[in-house]
Parts: sequence; structure tokens; C-alpha cells
Amino acid sequence: MPFPESPDTPPHEPSLSTWFADEVLPHEPALRAWLRIRFPTLSDTDDLVQESYSRLLRARETGSIACAKAFLFVTARNLALNQLRHLRHERPEGMTEIDASGVLDESAAIPESVARAEDLQLLIHAIQSLPTRCRQIVTLRKIYGLSQKEVAARLAISEHTVEAQGAIGLRKCIEYFRRHGYGRSLRS
Repeated sequence: MPFPESPDTPPHEPSLSTWFADEVLPHEPALRAWLRIRFPTLSDTDDLVQESYSRLLRARETGSIACAKAFLFVTARNLALNQLRHLRHERPEGMTEIDASGVLDESAAIPESVARAEDLQLLIHAIQSLPTRCRQIVTLRKIYGLSQKEVAARLAISEHTVEAQGAIGLRKCIEYFRRHGYGRSLRS
């Protein structure tokens, strides 16, 4: 069943149904597998996936989503962590079964977590400010981790163009950081 379209969706943007089918649904198998591996003690990944979809769609109503896959995985992770916290409060003795070492980074203080979130937001805004071709290349290379050859094939351009546009994109991101008073270096 298609999604109802928003009356204020600009004509140049794909319909919500098309966007969801193209940008979100292809990641479902990977998301389900990742949730089962990362959170083996949680029994129902279906609920996590559906709630992640719901939150993704609500967020899309308020604006564009720079990277649907990243948003989907982060949302699912946060929902899973909330379920683990709930289990801990509900059955404290059962927590010995849950290996949260790969989930909770207790060494990170709250200010550090906030700084990381601010860094991520700045990076997202920097990438969104890039011209379309640079944005596509930087996203595919740096976010999705594709090789130059894979990006060239996917975008039907030469590897040299990927290299050149990627360098321009990174340079523009650095300029964006400087313009916005970002003095410290990004964490890796």
C-alpha cells in the first residue's frame, strides 16, 4: 500500500512511496541481520524494525533525511538500547546474560557524547551543502565505504571524476567547518 503523499512535497522530490522503496527497504535485510547479531538477547527484531520505520517516516515529514540507512540503523540501535535498559530495570538479575560491552560505551562521558553528536550534525550539514555530484561521491565513498571503482560504476562516471570530485567535496567540507568556527579536528 503506497504512503499518502504530503501536499507540500516539492515536485522535484520523489514521492514518499518511491523514496521509501528506493532508499529504505533495500537496507531491511542488513538491518535485521545486524540487530540479531548485535542484540541477540532481544527476541523481537520485527518490532524494532517497524518502530525504526515509523520514526524515519516521521522525521522525513519534517525535512529531508541525508542518509536513510544511517538514520535507520542509529534509530534501531537506540530502540534496542532502550529495550535493554528496560530489561535491566525489569529483571536486574537477568542482566548477567546480556553482554552490553559492545553496546554501551561507559568510558564516554556525557560531554564527550554530546560533542560527538555535534560533530556528526556539522558533518551532515557540510555534506548537505555540497553540490549534488560531490555530495553523491563523498557519501558513497566516505559513508558507504565504496571504492572509487564501485562509485564510478554506480554513477556511470570515470574513476578520475570520482577522485577529482571527491577531493573537491572534501575540500569544501573542510571550508564549511572553518566557516562555521570549527577549530578542533574531527574524531575518526
